[in-house]
Amino acid sequence: EVQLVESGGGSVQSGGSLSLSCAASGFTYQIPSMGWFRQAPGKEREGVAAIGSDGSTSYADSVKGRFTISRNNDKHITYLQMNLLEPEDSAKYYCAAMYRMTASQTLGIRSTNFGHWGQGTQVTVSS
Repeated sequence: EVQLVESGGGSVQSGGSLSLSCAASGFTYQIPSMGWFRQAPGKEREGVAAIGSDGSTSYADSVKGRFTISRNNDKHITYLQMNLLEPEDSAKYYCAAMYRMTASQTLGIRSTNFGHWGQGTQVTVSS
C-alpha cells in the first residue's frame, strides 16, 4: 500500500521561504509522477508543481520562478522549495503519487479519486 507523509509546513511572513517534504513508502517497481497540490478554505484544490519519473517538471503559473519541485528516487522523497511566499500561498499542501502520468498530466489532477494522497501540511503566510 502506498503511503505519503508530508512535513515542513508552518507559518512564515510574506517574502519568506519554506521547504516541504513528502516521504513515500509502498512503491512497487514502477516510479510514479509526484505532485504537490494545495487547497485553501472555500477554494478548489489546485496543482502547484509536479515532477515526472523522468525528472521533467510542471508548475502552476502562480508559482513559477518561486517554487521548485525535486525528488530523490532512492529515498522516495519529493521536495517543494517555496521562496518569496505570499499570503495567497496560504493553504493546506498535499503531495500525491500518480502512476502512468506525465508531470503536466499530474498537475491537472483535481480529484482524489486518482492516485495516492497524503494527509497534508498547513502553510500560512502572513502579510
